[in-house]
Amino acid sequence: MNNLNKTSKLFAYLSLITCSLWVGAYLSRLFLSYQLFVAQDLSLKPYITTANITGILTTLLPAVTSTFVLYICFIISFLLFIIVSHIKLRNNGWLFIISVIILITLPFEIYLMTLDYSIITQLNYGTFAASDIINLFVRRIKVLGSFPLIEIFCYLSFYYFILFRPLTKNEN
Repeated sequence: MNNLNKTSKLFAYLSLITCSLWVGAYLSRLFLSYQLFVAQDLSLKPYITTANITGILTTLLPAVTSTFVLYICFIISFLLFIIVSHIKLRNNGWLFIISVIILITLPFEIYLMTLDYSIITQLNYGTFAASDIINLFVRRIKVLGSFPLIEIFCYLSFYYFILFRPLTKNEN
């Protein structure tokens, strides 16, 4: 692991940075989008009216777009790091665990990203029905329930694995 070439180090750095940025953007996006709804029945809070819903949804667009783009950048840079570095996952258990977590959560996140893509395209075209976008937000919350929270905790565990590198075997 210590004798990586510059390309491998670059992709490792990019994947670490984009993952960190994605986690932060994802947390802020979750906090912002959950503030729109009453927790019991996922109806809009009373302060949200037809007069201000367009402005609120337009304000949420950068949070949705940044999580979308950062996750794609993270996945690409992580996969390129794994390919370019030629690290044996058998000897680096910590990297194997990180890879498994990413590959297990990837299909679920791709599904959520399809909903995000619909939100992004509708908001970018400017002429959208606020009820359609609210339905997409509600569907995103209802479909996988607490998956985003579990995913955030799993991705936060990466810092432990990277710092302490448990389950590492000597290559000798």
